[in-house]
Amino acid sequence: MKINQAEFITSSTKIEQCPQPDKPEYAFIGRSNVGKSSLINMLTGRRKLVKVSGSPGKTITINHFLINENWYLVDLPGYGFAKRSKSERAKWEKMIRSYILKRTNLLNVFLLVDARHEPQKLDIDFMDWLGASQIPFVIVFTKEDKLKKMQLENNLLAYKRRLLQNWEELPGLFVASSKSGLGKEEILNFIDETNHLFSS
Repeated sequence: MKINQAEFITSSTKIEQCPQPDKPEYAFIGRSNVGKSSLINMLTGRRKLVKVSGSPGKTITINHFLINENWYLVDLPGYGFAKRSKSERAKWEKMIRSYILKRTNLLNVFLLVDARHEPQKLDIDFMDWLGASQIPFVIVFTKEDKLKKMQLENNLLAYKRRLLQNWEELPGLFVASSKSGLGKEEILNFIDETNHLFSS
């Protein structure tokens, strides 16, 4: 798939404010500072579609982007560390989970994980929640360019082993780098193939 058009549509704090669920939709989420904005910009080929911030926790709304006029890319707030109050973080979490559970046209969640780190409890807990809630998701390991090949392989293996403690089958896995463009073609092809499920 080639992205020819990417347009910001709206920011929402409630599912009722989101666009009509008449197109396939893909949500991107991950821990604060996982490189979500950079990845979205890389996938869409728009360097400034999503503002990249050096400080975690800048995305605080559900942000819809219309891609090629036929599907939505959704930028969700990060979870985990953010320089916000506990009550604010609890409010975000409630908003995110409500969106994921109730959005009828959501075909897949892209869960971003920093490839430089060993399995983190926050990420594993969120994966387990998605699985228990029967929400389709795939894992995208970001920042591949910051690791040596052997380090990357060891970290991916550690994640697979950790997941197989709870899961009979692994979710889909992608490795990406917003710097080199690694993973762009694979992720966009996955979206293109999944889009056909919406019409059927």
